Amino acid sequence: MTVAVDPYAERPAAASLRFLYGLNPLAKLAAPVPAIVALIFVRDAATPAAFVLLAYALLLVGANFTRRLAGILFLALPIAVLAIGAGFSLWTDAARVDDTAIVWQIGSWTMYAGALETGFSTALRIAAIVSLTLIAGLSMTGPDLVRASVQQLRVPYRIGYTALAAFRFVPRFGHELDVIRQAHRVRGAHGGRGPFSAIARWFGYIVPLLAGAIRHAERVALAMDARAFGAYPDRTERHLVPWRARDTVFVVLFWIASAAIFVLLRPFA
Repeated sequence: MTVAVDPYAERPAAASLRFLYGLNPLAKLAAPVPAIVALIFVRDAATPAAFVLLAYALLLVGANFTRRLAGILFLALPIAVLAIGAGFSLWTDAARVDDTAIVWQIGSWTMYAGALETGFSTALRIAAIVSLTLIAGLSMTGPDLVRASVQQLRVPYRIGYTALAAFRFVPRFGHELDVIRQAHRVRGAHGGRGPFSAIARWFGYIVPLLAGAIRHAERVALAMDARAFGAYPDRTERHLVPWRARDTVFVVLFWIASAAIFVLLRPFA
C-alpha cells in the first residue's frame, strides 16, 4: 500500500529546542547566502570543513533528528565527499602538483599529495555549500516560502500563488499515477515483465495521466476565478509568516560566525 505524503500539510509540532522550524524561511535563506558565495572562491580545505561543522551543528540542534536527516548527514554527504574527492584527485593535472610528496605510485602513474589536497578541498567545498542549503531545505515548506516572499519581499501574489498552485501538481501527479497503476493491476493489464514491457506500461500511463492533469488544471482555474484571483492588487492572507526579532538575530549571528571563520582561517590570504 502506498501512502501519499502531502508536502503542503501543516508541519507537526516540534520541541522548542528545534528552533529552525520557528524561523522565517527568508531568514534561513539569507543567513548562509554570503558564506555560500564566498565558498565558491576559496581553495583550502579548512574553511569548507569549518562550515560543514557549523551546518551540522545547526541541523542536529535545530531540526528534528529523523532517519532522513541521519542518512543525509552521516551517509550520503560523507560518501559524496569521498567519491568526489577521489574523482577530482584523479583528474588533477599531475604536472601542476609534481613538486609535492608522492602518496603512491603504480607503474608510470603517480598520485601526489597536491592532487589529493586539490580533490578533497573541492569535495569539501561542495559539501559545505550543500550543507548550508540544507539548513533551509530541511526545515521549511514550499508554501511558507511563497507566503514569506509575498508578505516580506512584496512578490506579487499573482506570481507567488500561481507558483504554489503549480507545485501542488507534483503530489497530485503522484496520486494520479498510483491510481492508474492500481487500475491497470485490477484489470490485469500489467503487460508482462522485462524492459520492453515496462516501457509499454509507461506509455499506457501517459494518456490517462495527461487527462487527469487537464481536469485538475481546469478545476484549479475555475476555483481561482471563483475567488476573484487577480482582480485586486492585494489579498487577505489566511496564514501569516511574520519576520520576528529572532529572525534578525539568527541572520546577524550567522553572518558574524561566517565572518569569524574567514578571518581566523584566512583562505584568501
